[in-house]
This record gives sequence, C-alpha cells and structure tokens, in this order.
Amino acid sequence: MIKERKALTMTEASEILGSLKETENTKEAKSFIKKFNKIKPENAKKLKEELQGLDLIKLKDSDIVKIVDILPEDATELNKIVTEVSLDADETNKILETVKNNK
Repeated sequence: MIKERKALTMTEASEILGSLKETENTKEAKSFIKKFNKIKPENAKKLKEELQGLDLIKLKDSDIVKIVDILPEDATELNKIVTEVSLDADETNKILETVKNNK
C-alpha cells in the first residue's frame, strides 16, 4: 500500500532498506544502490539541503534528488537532468558550485 509519494536519493533509499526486514528483494536493492551510489550519506544529505536552500523556483524536489544521485560536473550534464525548465547561467553556476563543494 502506497502511503506517500516522495522523491528519495539513493542514500535515503538505502537507509530505509536498512531498516526493513532482510529479504532477497532488499538484498538486491541494496546491492544495486551500492553499485551506483557516488556519495556518502552525510554528504548527500548536506548537498540536498544546500540545493533546497538555494531557493531556485525552477528546481523541483525530483530534480534535486537526481542532481544528488548523479553529481553533474558541467552545464551539459545538469541540463540533461533538469529537462522541463531552462536554467540561466547564474542558476546553473550556483547548482554546479554547490555540487562541487559537497562531493
């Protein structure tokens, strides 16, 4: 039963999986996340908070989660993540600088 729909970073999903009963599905999910997760949980949380703190109206929570998971290094990578809106150069630079400072 779905109680709430919320975008989660891979580290947040991993923490939730860690609190669940160990099953074959949770083991597979943890293994999958471990392969692709590029950032430590404490850094991911800090980065997410800092991106939300930028107060960029164009950025949705789902975009912020994708940015934390993928950690784009340039404007091209960032624009592939944020596809529904067009970020100006100042917004792009703020986001990329925040990502760079929290890797």
